[in-house]
Amino acid sequence: MRYIDEFRQPELIRGLAEELRKTITRPWTIMEICGGQTHAFMRFGLDTLLPPQIELVHGPGCPVCVTPLELIDKAIAIASRPEVIFCSFGDMLRVPGSHSDLFRVKAAGGDVRVVYSPLECLKLAREHPDRQIVFFAIGFETTAPGNAMLVWQAREQGITNLSLLVSHVRVPPAITAILSSPGNQVQGFLAAGHVCTVMGYWEYEPLAERFKVPIVVTGFEPADLLRGLLMAVRQLEEGRHEVENAYGRSVRREGNRAAQELIARVFEPCDRAWRGIGVIPDSGWRLRPEFAEFDAEKRFALDDIHTRESSVCISGLILQGRKKPYECPAFGTECTPMHPLGATMVSSEGACAAYYRYGRSAGKQANGE
Repeated sequence: MRYIDEFRQPELIRGLAEELRKTITRPWTIMEICGGQTHAFMRFGLDTLLPPQIELVHGPGCPVCVTPLELIDKAIAIASRPEVIFCSFGDMLRVPGSHSDLFRVKAAGGDVRVVYSPLECLKLAREHPDRQIVFFAIGFETTAPGNAMLVWQAREQGITNLSLLVSHVRVPPAITAILSSPGNQVQGFLAAGHVCTVMGYWEYEPLAERFKVPIVVTGFEPADLLRGLLMAVRQLEEGRHEVENAYGRSVRREGNRAAQELIARVFEPCDRAWRGIGVIPDSGWRLRPEFAEFDAEKRFALDDIHTRESSVCISGLILQGRKKPYECPAFGTECTPMHPLGATMVSSEGACAAYYRYGRSAGKQANGE
C-alpha cells in the first residue's frame, strides 16, 4: 500500500540506520514525545538498529497516561449514576482509578459505552432524551477539533442532555516543563506528526531557540522515525537548534487553521494536572464560559473525590523520561496489562505496555544488545 510499504522497505531502513552510525560521534539523549512513536520504535525493532550513542527516552505524549487520577475517579463516579450513559474511547476503560476502573463500573451495571467518534454522542443524546450523555473528552491537540465540534453542534442543535468531562492537554507546555526541570537530560525532541498536522509547528520554534534544542516533526512509519532521528542527530552534531519537518506529506508549518479556529471558539487555555507529573501551567484546555452548560464537572456534584495513587508505580518518572519501565520494581510482576497499577501499562500508547509487549528489559535493550 502506498504511504505504508514505501516507508517500510528494508533497504531504506538499513540505509538510514547506516547513515545514523556514520553521522554520530558522541552520545545524545533524544526524546520521542508521542507514545505511538515509542510503540513504533519497538514494534519494528528500530531501537535495535540504533548506534549505541543514541539514548531514546520516552515522553509524556500518551493522553491516556497523563489524564489525572482525580478525573479518572470523577469519570467513575459519573458513570456509576443510573441516569448517565457514559461514553469514552476504549483505551480509557481499564485505566485504574483510586479504587476501580470504568470496566468494573460497566460490569456492575453502569451504562458505559465505547464510541469511535465523539459525534456518536449526539445521536445517543437524541435517542435518549431522558438520560444524561457524558463524553470523556481526553487527548492532545489531535482530538480537540472533534471534541470542539461535538460541543458546537450540540449547542446549534439545542441538545441539553449532553456534557463533556474535559481533560485536554497541550504539547508545547509539556516540552517547556521537561526542559525546565533541574534534572533534565533531554537534548533533542521528535515531535508528534499527528499533533502538528492540526497545530503546525510554529509553536515549537520559540522553544527550540529558548532552550537551544533541535525539534524534528516525525511520522510513525519506520522511515519517518529514522529520518527524523537522523535530522535531529545532524543538528546536534553541527551545534544547530532548529525546528525541522520530516513529515511533509502531512504537516505544514501553519497547521490546520480551520481546526485551530474551532478549538479557540470552544476551548480556552488553563493550567492542567498531569498524572504522575503534577500541574503544568497553561498546559490544558477547558470549555469557555459560554459553553459551561456542557461541562460535566459543573453539571454533577463531585466535591467528595479523594484520590489514592499506587505507592509502587513510577509512571510519573517514566512519563518525564527519567526512568525506563523495567526500572519499576512492579514491572511485569505485580503490574501487567491485565492487572495494571498505572496508565502507562494499560494504554495502547503507554511506554510500560510497549516494553512489556515487545520484550524490552534491562537485559534486552536496544542497539542490538
